[in-house]
Amino acid sequence: MNKMIIAGLLMMISVFSQAQQSAQVIDKVIGKIGGEYLLYSDLINGYRYQKERMPELEEEAMCGIMEQLISQKILIDQAKLDSIEVSADEVESQLDYRIENILRAMGGDENRFLDYYGKSIGEVKDDMRLDMRQNILAQRIQGKLINEVTITPKEVVEFYEQIPQDSVPFLSSEVEISEIVLRPQVNDEESQKAQGKLKEIREKIVSGEETFEEMASKHSADGSRETGGDLGWAKRGSYVPEFEAVAYTLDQGELSEIVETDFGFHIIKLKERRGNSINVQHILIRPTITGADNELAKNKLDSIRGLIATDSLSFEYAVKLFSDKDVPSYNNGGRMQNPKTGDIYFETADLPPDIYFEIEEIEVGDITEPLEYYDQRNELQYRIVRLESRTKPHRASLETDYSRIQRFAKESKKNQYYNNWMVEKMGQTFIEIDSDLGSCQNLTQWIKEPTVVEPAGK
Repeated sequence: MNKMIIAGLLMMISVFSQAQQSAQVIDKVIGKIGGEYLLYSDLINGYRYQKERMPELEEEAMCGIMEQLISQKILIDQAKLDSIEVSADEVESQLDYRIENILRAMGGDENRFLDYYGKSIGEVKDDMRLDMRQNILAQRIQGKLINEVTITPKEVVEFYEQIPQDSVPFLSSEVEISEIVLRPQVNDEESQKAQGKLKEIREKIVSGEETFEEMASKHSADGSRETGGDLGWAKRGSYVPEFEAVAYTLDQGELSEIVETDFGFHIIKLKERRGNSINVQHILIRPTITGADNELAKNKLDSIRGLIATDSLSFEYAVKLFSDKDVPSYNNGGRMQNPKTGDIYFETADLPPDIYFEIEEIEVGDITEPLEYYDQRNELQYRIVRLESRTKPHRASLETDYSRIQRFAKESKKNQYYNNWMVEKMGQTFIEIDSDLGSCQNLTQWIKEPTVVEPAGK
């Protein structure tokens, strides 16, 4: 980009930033795309957003960002032509979610929010509302376009045959695996102990002997103890149903009775409610899982394994009867999904170590002994794993890897379809770009020539 243009854009960034801080927004229309307008603020904010994530980003990237913004405006224009609707509730829900995330990152401190943005939460939401609605429109029309793409077996074959032979990917050994997961259950004695401890804590808070924050910092069994039990702002649907059902019935400052969830036992205090969003504190007490509880779960899982091995019970039915409903595999017949790729194939390097060593010595269709592992909450669980398939290292082929090649082919077709559609729309849509961006080679065809004013009397 021409250095003078760069300097001009950087000056606008500086002026715009200062104007934001002084609440006097200086802006300018720099493009018209169909019925949509592009502002300097759109370009500046787009550049700043990417610069925060990629500090090495050069100013020349603004030409590419401008082209991305043009594409987005074309999508928005098309969405309006197709009468695609975005409800006010959808926009508000997305705005609430974004604000809640910002506040959560700031520890729920609204004064910090005000200092950072120089505006109240309501004012920032007002600033974001139009952009949020347009983002939703653009995403919706783009999704509608590519979801219409289908692919035939013939096209899959053609896609594969167009790959040069020496470029066909070499695939490592892969396996497919299924699991049944059991979580050890707390015995009644430990459950009563935990509830008794929480009852004593609650009584001390109610009597004024201790504050909620003090008791949370001393006793809560989760990370919120660092903030006096404060969970920050969250919208409806953020918490497990048992917790949320109680939290939304509380008045401001009210303390709940004991609430049981899969995490343990809680008492909840409502700090503030704003529409569908709440800010609560809680104290969590987790009952102790004993060695006997663990052994009971392990033995039960071993008995289930025996029933499957003797054909008294199918693996898939055992999943529905016994497996933990909270693990992703439960809704897929026990089939595990590779978190790295999103599909059901695991390269051996992607397998959890405990599974890798156990399936090395078994045949396809065999089931491991009960294995212990720790979930995302660092809680002990047990599982048995069945080896569904195993491949040797090989070059991808239609015979052995059709579903994977089909997925690649469809994604390629979607990208091509969308790119072709965008090129066609760019040719059909009225686009005019301010001459200040005249040195952006990728925008030359749309640059509006500056108006020449003849001197008076000539």
